[in-house]
This record gives sequence, structure tokens and C-alpha cells, in this order.
Amino acid sequence: MSDSPTYDLVLLLDPAAEDDAREKIVADARAAIDADGTLLGHQPWGLRPLAYEIGHRTQAEYHLLQFNGPPSLIASLEHTLRITDGVVRHRVIKQPRGGVPAPAAAPPLATAPPVATAPPVATAPPRPSAPAEPDPAPAEA
Repeated sequence: MSDSPTYDLVLLLDPAAEDDAREKIVADARAAIDADGTLLGHQPWGLRPLAYEIGHRTQAEYHLLQFNGPPSLIASLEHTLRITDGVVRHRVIKQPRGGVPAPAAAPPLATAPPVATAPPVATAPPRPSAPAEPDPAPAEA
């Protein structure tokens, strides 16, 4: 399968699911890849915060699986992962030819830069509006 494209599968699993259920999801994905393709690497990245809340979850267990395989494998994986309980999100990304191999370690957690608080800006208090003056009556001559 060396002539087939390389793909990255990123799995985000629900940390509230049982450990056995999460392990089974990963094992089933690996077995599906091994059946129709070639698994190049598996990186368990562990529990990480989500960029935004998904279904009231703020964290997920991340896994990166890099593999080669035919398009039918991608369709099968996506169908299975879409209907599997315990999968928060998944994404299959096709790598360009000669793409970068899976990293040896998980990427570092992104930390938010410290929020700088600007000193309060002094503003002048609003001026009271002057009452409207009536138009002067025309003088009679």
C-alpha cells in the first residue's frame, strides 16, 4: 500500500466514557486500518482541553493515527466513528505526497497569553445639555 496516500486520523474521545469503551474505540479503529491499510503510527496525546465547548465538554482524550489506505477505508472509518458513542469528534486529513511523518511526541499544550489590562481611560463627564431657547419673537415696528 506504499502507493496509497497517507492520512492522519485525529480522534477526540469523551473522557466521561468508560476506560474500556475508549480503548475499544481506538482498538477498533486500528483493526480497521490494519485490515485494509497500513498503520504508520499511533500517538495517544492524552487528556487535553478543547478549543471550544462541545456538548458541554471542555476536555477530550486525543489520539493521532497515521496510516496509508484506499478511499474505501476512509469511508468505512468515518461511518463507524460517526455513529460510535464516546467519539466527541474525529477528522481524517489527507497528507500531501512526501508529507511530514507523525511527531514523536504530542504537541505542547497551548497556553493562553496573559491578559493585559489597560489602565482606565479618563473621560470627561458628559456635559449637561442646555435647555432649548425659544426663538425670539419678531419685533414689531
